[in-house]
Order: sequence, then C-alpha cells, then structure tokens
Amino acid sequence: MSNSKQNGSIIAIITMMFLYAMISFVTNLAAPIGVIWKSAFDGDSANTVGMLGNAMNFLAYLFMGIPAGKMLSKVGYKKTALIGIGIGFLGVLTQFCSGLFADAKITGFVIYLLGAFISGFCVCMLNTVVNPMLNLLGGGGNRGNQLNMIGGTLNSLAGTLTPLFVGALIGQVTKSTSMVDVNPVLYIAMAVFAGAFIILSFIPIQDPEIGKTDANTVFEHSPWAFRHFVLGVAAIFVYVGVEVGIPGTLIYFLSDTKANGAGLPPETATAIAGSVAATYWFLMLVGRFSAGFIADKVSSRTLMICATSIAMLLIVIAMLLGKDTTVSMPVFTGSSFNMVVVPICALLLVLVGLCTSVMWACIFNLATEGLGKYTASASGIFMMMVVGGGLIPLFQNFIADQAGYLTSYLVPLLGVAYMCFYAVIGSKNVNKIIILQPFLIQLGRAVNFSIYYFF
Repeated sequence: MSNSKQNGSIIAIITMMFLYAMISFVTNLAAPIGVIWKSAFDGDSANTVGMLGNAMNFLAYLFMGIPAGKMLSKVGYKKTALIGIGIGFLGVLTQFCSGLFADAKITGFVIYLLGAFISGFCVCMLNTVVNPMLNLLGGGGNRGNQLNMIGGTLNSLAGTLTPLFVGALIGQVTKSTSMVDVNPVLYIAMAVFAGAFIILSFIPIQDPEIGKTDANTVFEHSPWAFRHFVLGVAAIFVYVGVEVGIPGTLIYFLSDTKANGAGLPPETATAIAGSVAATYWFLMLVGRFSAGFIADKVSSRTLMICATSIAMLLIVIAMLLGKDTTVSMPVFTGSSFNMVVVPICALLLVLVGLCTSVMWACIFNLATEGLGKYTASASGIFMMMVVGGGLIPLFQNFIADQAGYLTSYLVPLLGVAYMCFYAVIGSKNVNKIIILQPFLIQLGRAVNFSIYYFF
C-alpha cells in the first residue's frame, strides 16, 4: 500500500470514529429528556409517553435504512455522511424549538417528537456509513471487528456524558421543568454538527474497494439468501432494543419518587438516575476499549456466547433481588460525586453494559461475513432493523406501567437469550436458502421499492 493510500485510510478511520461518537450523542438525548415529558404528562402511561421520543428517533431507521444503503452505493461514504450531519443539525434545532412552546404542552411535545424523528434519519445515515466503512477498512474478519470495537469506545464515551449532563441540567423534576432546561446540551449538539460538517467537507475520504459495486455489477441473489444474515437481522433488531431499554427504563425507575420507583430522594433522584445510566454507557466504553485489544485474537462468536451468558445471569439476579436490597455506588448528584445508596438491582443492570458493549460489532461482523458485494444492501437492511431500539423499549415501558419496572426486564432477558442462540447456532454461514427465503426476498423487494419510490 502506498503512503498516500495509507494516510487516506488513517484519515478515514479517524473520521469514522468521530462520527461514531456523534451517533451516540444524538441517540442518547431521548431517554433522559423523556423524563421531562413523563412528568408533564403524568399518569398511568407516563413511562410509555416518556419513551415516545426514543421510539420516534429509532422509527426513522425503518424508513431510512434502505434509502441510506442506496445512497451509500450511489454517492459514496463522504456525501452520505455530510447529508446525514446536515439532517442531524435540523433535528436538534427542531427539538430546541419545542422549548419555545412551554405554555402549549401538546404542541411542544409534537414538535419535540418531530425533532426526534428527524434526528433518527441522521443517526441512521451515519450508522450506515460508519459500520461497513470501518469493517471494510479493516479488511473484514477479526481486524474489521477490532476497528468497530475501538469506534464503539468513542460511541460509549458520548453515551456516558450525554445522560450525565442532561440529568444534572434537569435536576429535580417539577411542574415547571421544560425543554428550556436542557438547552445547553442542544447548543453543544448543534455546534458539534456544524463543526463536523465543516471539517468533513475538507477531508479527502477514499471509498473502500472491498464490496464496492457499479452499474455493471450483477446481483444473482440478495442478502436474504444467506441464513446467517436473516437471523442476524433479527439479532440486530433485538440487540438495539436491549441496549437502549436497559438504561432507558433504569432512568425512569430511579427518577420515579412514587411507590413504584426506587425510593431515592426527590431532590436528587433525576441527577442520580442520569449518573447511573451514564455508568452503564461508561462500562460499555470500558468493554469496547478492552475488547478492541483482543478482538483480532478471539472470534466474534466466542465473544458473543460469553457476553450473552453473563448478561442473562445479571438480569435474572437483578429481577430476583428486587429494590429492597441496596448497595452504595459513586454517582454524580448534580454538583459533585458522592457515594449514594441505590437498589443493588440497579448496579447489576448497569454491569450488563460490559456485556452489551461487544454485541453490536460481533453481530454485524458475523451477519455480513461472506456477503461481499451484498454488504452495502445488507447494511441498509440492518439500519432498518435498528428500529428495535424504539419499539422494544416502548414495549418494555408499557409492561413497566402495567406490572412494574423490574418485571419489564423480562423483555431484555428474552432478547439476550435470542442473541445467545444466534451466537451458538444462527450465525453459522451455511449458505443455504431457508424455507422463508422466497417470502423474505419478495417482502424485501416490496419494501425496497415502496421506500425508494417515496423517498
């Protein structure tokens, strides 16, 4: 490899790492901000309402996944990233505008949901760029997985800081709490998007040759012809729901000062909840950073089996112990770090972050192994399935409203169980057409045509 190409690859890798962080920054605004709307619409379905912003953010993936994959093939990685950044700025600006309607609660909420939906288009497009780009720049296999792990470290750093800042800004939730209270975070988000757009505009990025297609490329089949890909699509859907649902529901549990909540002091409950959720994302950072050093030596399948097994154990123990057993842990209470007594189930659920840290990269790597020219199309389909990050937490919080917070963790438990199955059996690339393939191909083509026609 020539020096110029090598330097170009390094620049591309660094840029993709930076975009990885931006994805998490935007995505993780939804759950802590949802505490504001949960309080504003206090009632029997408050948790479900609070999670609607998160649901709208991820719902965008369903509509943008395939178009983003097509855009990646037609205009390249850089232009797709620039368009995504521009849309992200618009989405955050729209969320900011929702704070201008403090006296019109429903109007402000609708505008906020619209902003969350627009932001979802952004993170979908950036995810479509980042994951295959890092995998391909690494040459696929364990090396490609390693780069995704390292990029995920920055993703987790942004995920750690976002709920921490938002929780500190909100403070104690009262009837007067509104979107205006989190404006500093929104200002930062818009500044980051504007700066990233300018910087990326001047950085030369060479699209990777691996998996690249052109007008003469013949597609004999589709990604749906690969069993391990089909099952991997379901695994991605489930995984994102688990990753978002565990800390998102935990925020609502810890910030709830009523009987069903964790029993924390009202004046610090929201700040503590944000800090505990931030600890979850911090442990994801630690896990991804650590895995980055071993991912080129340990197979993705082995990492997945170990991670899912430990995660299931932690969730089961957390549900059994309940909220009466407590433990002290260091958290940011709004002004300083202190040892705070929280239910031990919260600590155990936070530790699941170490396990979920490796799952995305492992699933993506296993599901795209051997796809070659179908990689770009597969990436678009994957992005559609990220909608699980909106639907599964929404379902989990519906259960939380009906049966309690800890009971709702049956949802991520079943999700982790499926991912364990995928790691053990479903991820094997047998290259055989499964029974559902004809239906899946026709369904995929129909969705592809419909979305492409309207967008």
